[in-house]
Amino acid sequence: MKPYTRSIVELFDGKKRYLIPLYQRQYAWRVTPQLELLWEDIERAIDRLNSDRSALTPHFMGAMVINQLKTFGKQVQAYEIIDGQQRLTTFQLLLSAIRDVALAHGSKYANELQKYLLNDGVMEHEEVERYKLWPSLTDRRSFVSIVDPGVDADAITVKPTDEDGFVRRSVAAHAFFRDKVEQHATTDGAFDELKLELLFEALKEGLAVVSIELEGGDDPQTIFETLNSRGVDLTPADLMRNFIFQRAKGMGQDQGSLKVDQLYEKHWLPLDRAFWSQAASRGRQTRQRLDWMLTDHLSMHLSDIVSVETLFEGYRRWVLNERPFGSVVAELEAITATASVEKRLFDQDKDDPLGQFGRFADAFDVSTAMPLVVYLATAPEVGDALPEALQILESYILRRDICGLSTKGYNRLFVGIIEKLRAAGPDKVAALTEYLSQRQSDTEKWPTDIEWQAGWTGRDQYQGTRQPRLRYILEAIERAKRSARNEDIEIKSQLSVEHIMPQKWQTHWPVPGFDHVEDQNDSELNLRNLQRQSAVNKLGNLTLLTQSLNTAVSHGPFSVKMPAVRSHSSLALNRDLNNYDVWDEETIEARGLELFGVARQIWVSPTA
Repeated sequence: MKPYTRSIVELFDGKKRYLIPLYQRQYAWRVTPQLELLWEDIERAIDRLNSDRSALTPHFMGAMVINQLKTFGKQVQAYEIIDGQQRLTTFQLLLSAIRDVALAHGSKYANELQKYLLNDGVMEHEEVERYKLWPSLTDRRSFVSIVDPGVDADAITVKPTDEDGFVRRSVAAHAFFRDKVEQHATTDGAFDELKLELLFEALKEGLAVVSIELEGGDDPQTIFETLNSRGVDLTPADLMRNFIFQRAKGMGQDQGSLKVDQLYEKHWLPLDRAFWSQAASRGRQTRQRLDWMLTDHLSMHLSDIVSVETLFEGYRRWVLNERPFGSVVAELEAITATASVEKRLFDQDKDDPLGQFGRFADAFDVSTAMPLVVYLATAPEVGDALPEALQILESYILRRDICGLSTKGYNRLFVGIIEKLRAAGPDKVAALTEYLSQRQSDTEKWPTDIEWQAGWTGRDQYQGTRQPRLRYILEAIERAKRSARNEDIEIKSQLSVEHIMPQKWQTHWPVPGFDHVEDQNDSELNLRNLQRQSAVNKLGNLTLLTQSLNTAVSHGPFSVKMPAVRSHSSLALNRDLNNYDVWDEETIEARGLELFGVARQIWVSPTA
């Protein structure tokens, strides 16, 4: 294989043809994001021509692989496209759009551009060989009508059966480019020949691809399958890595090794390890950890929501347009800083504030807070105050959860806070507290102690899907209830959230004073039953038990269950149950208030 660097225009210079095999997919590029990104590249090339023509170097737009075909007699030299047909087709549609704008305004560039769309001179089959690019069957009719509008496309092509499918993509692409070219070449409503000339020059000098040409011993089909079928699809992280290190070329050597290799070894090699390739779920989406980390990284820097599906396009646009880093080294250092934070979040070390927040975020399913957490952990002004900042954020989320307030606006809220904190003074923690305390709407407010207590004691908290959240809360209360006189015990058992009065209480926990068989229609009994049922799923009726202990006493009567819990559980949470001789609705309410008193000391309240 031989690689060559060629500009968009050079690809089609001279008498040649590119043939797209039938086994390749149809033209699939859309206005968003592919065509918009290409046009942004063109605009940047034009800007470089205007600002410093002497320093202009081509911006590489990827690679294409072609295989030269044997030709005889008057046949035009032809190449089979192994990979890159989307780019080649797009370039032809772009050149056609420029030609059509030039033709509409009587510009001399109309004839010039025709040279890069159609072959002329002697050919064996002129009706076919005159086209520089010969698409696959499905796209051919639409493409010919655009590139050569004067010809009868029906006479040389077959009308595809899927007329409403991919065929129209080329029409949309041509229309998009023609509109962009028209806008570019127009000044105050008048056509500007110099602007069209500058656009053409940008295509000749400012944008290039690597053309890889196969040699005799290379098998085109094997290479095509390797590139498109057998390999693993590129992830957003793969695309970002290639984008970053392609811009790090030309750094030279250091002690016999390429500096770019050293840069990769220091900053990206750790990200290529198994830890970051593990799957992690956020909501209904499952991606590798690395993709989530890079999504949070970009979201934090942009102070905006970033979708993992558009991560690479968004990152590329940000870096090229905003130029936020002075060098690729600084760019990689920023990613390394974010990765360091998120690794601690994933590791969930109980002695690390970030690890503790990672446990909390998993339990409460609030990955939307991660960009804000990354900002707090990397902002120099926060520093040693990070545990306090994380405590504030945890309290805000947890209190809202207990009160049953919506999480729908969290993604927008948390990235918006980043922008507020960047503009705030040096005390970022105070600014965070003040901002959250000032929220008033139900979608954003930080519940006060009074509001939180109402949710704590008045709302049913137990649901199967909420078990991780309730376990987190009860474990935190357990740690807080231990006094200095207690042994330092680490909980290693797998504890589950269980009801003290069971959900199926009717058999062994009847309402005192009533015969359940004879008094089925007693209105007072019905009222008491409703009161008891409404108390079962309150926080005051919940505790932590091992699965084996819970199985042994699950639905048993109070006289059996309580002695077993007292005998086998060493938790302070359960030791306090010795204070109760009976267990009913009033007991549940009293214990709920007692637990709330501990919770108030753990999860801070908003400022007045």
